[in-house]
Amino acid sequence: MSLIKSVSGIRGTIGGGPGDNLTPPDIVSFVAAYGSCLFRDFKNPSVVIGRDGRISGEMVKNLAISTLRALGIDVLDLDYSTTPTVEMYVKHAGASGGIIITASHNPAQWNALKFLNHKGEFISPELGEEIKEMAESGSLEVNYAAVDKLGQLRQVSDAIDLHIMAILEHPLVDGRVIAGAGLKVVVDCINSTGSISLPPLLDALGVEFTLINAEMTGEFAHNPEPLPEHLTQLCESVLTYEADMGISVDPDVDRLALVSEDGVFFGEEYTLVCVADYVLRHQKGPLVTNLSSSRALADLASTFGVPCYYAPVGEVHVVNEMKSRGAVLGGEGNGGIIDPTLHYGRDSLIGIALVLMHLATSGKSLSQLKAGYPAYTMVKDKLAFDPALSAQGILDKVAGHFDPETLDTRDGLKVDLPDAWVQLRKSNTEPILRIYAEAKTMEEAKALVEKVKGLI
Repeated sequence: MSLIKSVSGIRGTIGGGPGDNLTPPDIVSFVAAYGSCLFRDFKNPSVVIGRDGRISGEMVKNLAISTLRALGIDVLDLDYSTTPTVEMYVKHAGASGGIIITASHNPAQWNALKFLNHKGEFISPELGEEIKEMAESGSLEVNYAAVDKLGQLRQVSDAIDLHIMAILEHPLVDGRVIAGAGLKVVVDCINSTGSISLPPLLDALGVEFTLINAEMTGEFAHNPEPLPEHLTQLCESVLTYEADMGISVDPDVDRLALVSEDGVFFGEEYTLVCVADYVLRHQKGPLVTNLSSSRALADLASTFGVPCYYAPVGEVHVVNEMKSRGAVLGGEGNGGIIDPTLHYGRDSLIGIALVLMHLATSGKSLSQLKAGYPAYTMVKDKLAFDPALSAQGILDKVAGHFDPETLDTRDGLKVDLPDAWVQLRKSNTEPILRIYAEAKTMEEAKALVEKVKGLI
């Protein structure tokens, strides 16, 4: 079974039988449930839709569009786009919601639908749960529109341009400063929508760039999760082209990983740290990240005299915490940058612009910046998990072996130790248990992971 239904949408592998994989009946039922809910708040709803470069994207998109139009909902089709671009265009167009067709870092055989509200932000867990229950009921009551009330379809071609324009107008981004620094970068677009969004951004910022894996084929050149073992080509290319930085994005461009000028992986956890370092030099205020992210961000925040708050994993939780704390920046340690000045969503494009500004204004290389940040090592492991089993039972068993004072149960189980931490949580996007540990050395982090695995 490779179908995961959650409060943020539906995700699964293409093909197979309904209810077990991501098939047309599953797509139609979830989109129909989502669309039906829009009529509660909007008399004539409209929905923005966009997709990453996956081969299955057009099929999934067409099913979603047809379902929405059959409900009498107008559709603004961005076609190939990025997750942050779709999010921003919902608000720009005054739409009632949005659907992003992407399985993010999952392999090419996966796809997913993620639902947005009228603010271009992920729907609330409560609404997501209601949509899930409606779609799974088997007796979804939907009032489809009469022939003269069918939704209209409009193609949109300027959404990425509008996104880039908003970045150029950001108060902490100055294209002239970046252009004047004469920076050179290599970009791994993984043959998805980074290929159509990053070149115009870098052109607008006056940055010389070399592209690799920039064909919009949807056939990913490597595993799409931006981890060191998947980015050897980018690391080598940075050295070959004598670039100042390597840039890697995932298929929907909401995760950003960097490579230093010496061809060394910068560390996905440190993307947010680097951006926060630049932002806090110009705008003091709270930071927010998730419970699975590096302590380096909290350490950095303390040097600027500002607090760092934690939220459960998931963009919607981080965004809610950012709003409640009045955060100047937030994000997740997987390379997701959320800048509220632009919009409340993970956005690699603004992340790239802010990192380039940091390089241009500091006069330091990326490796020099990294050397100034608190040094931690993180180990990310996972175990296959049968969704039919009780994840809570496993967490309770592990928790019994640690001091209760060290436990945080807001998102799975996290054990906070003086110089390290370890977390065990059920994935929201894959049938696995994630085990993350961070310590001052690799040996300590690995030992924590092995200890937890031994207790399961």
